[in-house]
Amino acid sequence: MKRIAQLPLAEGTNAFRNCSRARISSPFTQRCLHNSPPNPATVAPITASGPPPTAPVPSAEHVDSRVARRRKQADLLKRGQDMRAIAGGAGGGSAKHKRFWKDVHVKHTDEGLQVHLDKRPLRRPSKAILTVPHHKPHLASAIALEWDLLVSAQQALKHHLIPMTSLVSRALDIADEDEAGKGDIRANIVKTVMRYLDTDSLLCWAPEAKPDPPGYDVHVKRTESLRSIQRRTAQPIIQYLTEKVWPGVEIVPVLDSESIVPRSQPQMTRDVIQGWVSGLPAFELAGLERGVLAGKGLLGAARLLVEWSTELAHLRDEEAGKKFGVEEAARAASLEVDWQTGMWGEVEDTHDVDKEDVRRQFGSVVLLVSGEAV
Repeated sequence: MKRIAQLPLAEGTNAFRNCSRARISSPFTQRCLHNSPPNPATVAPITASGPPPTAPVPSAEHVDSRVARRRKQADLLKRGQDMRAIAGGAGGGSAKHKRFWKDVHVKHTDEGLQVHLDKRPLRRPSKAILTVPHHKPHLASAIALEWDLLVSAQQALKHHLIPMTSLVSRALDIADEDEAGKGDIRANIVKTVMRYLDTDSLLCWAPEAKPDPPGYDVHVKRTESLRSIQRRTAQPIIQYLTEKVWPGVEIVPVLDSESIVPRSQPQMTRDVIQGWVSGLPAFELAGLERGVLAGKGLLGAARLLVEWSTELAHLRDEEAGKKFGVEEAARAASLEVDWQTGMWGEVEDTHDVDKEDVRRQFGSVVLLVSGEAV
């Protein structure tokens, strides 16, 4: 690297003569501190023809996406600031993010139990006031607790944060259609739950286990086969339903020991079960739908429904010591998964989350259909 210094030069010196070709306009000029000759630049010949290309410009799509990304980042930042301000009790935040109520309580009216946000009654999507029957105080308290745990009004748009409110609204919609003589929701629910009868999880039994080939050792030795566990779990539920709920019907396993193709239940069995489902009250029908979708089976959901419903109390044995509760229903619904995780291990944040979610949904069914004495 050349070091350049500005020094006064006197006429007649060697430095003056070496830089004589430079035009000196002042008594101070630049002095070269080494005598290495400069390397001339190699100029490549011009082979292109025509005018030079124009400079690239960003496309409109790129500009729009960049602007949209910046706006989204700003919106997320503003939303986070709003949520922190609301959670910290410091006020602030935009109107749609603020929680506009302070107190949540249950009010007894002539029509039933209503949940009030301060002085405003909680309403359904149809704008009607959400009213719970008088004999379901636990259900009304669960709905009030859901809304008391919300920190912003925007969270009320997320159904997974208000599951009991959504479930009760579903039941009340069914009741409103029944009064109006329509029944479209009821017909759709009956059609949906009956599809699960032929592939019910309680009736899909694994084939008999065969001995392991030589050299194949499983680190967990099972004393009972999966098919035996499935049969032992399903038979008490099937026996209860065929004796007390649907007397005289025949419920058969949907898989043979050597087949993977499911077979349908007898037509008489389907007709009896479909008639029973079609005649359920509104709250029981909504609870059955939630239980069937949670457990992927009709029989376990029907057994849980009969055990806890106030409208179906005549179908159960009140003197029985042990009840069929949430734990029993969840174990019957996730029997195969529990069997596999017991052998190979559990995947964190997957199997454990699904396990608790099944119990949460079955618990919502119990709250929905049960009465004052739970």
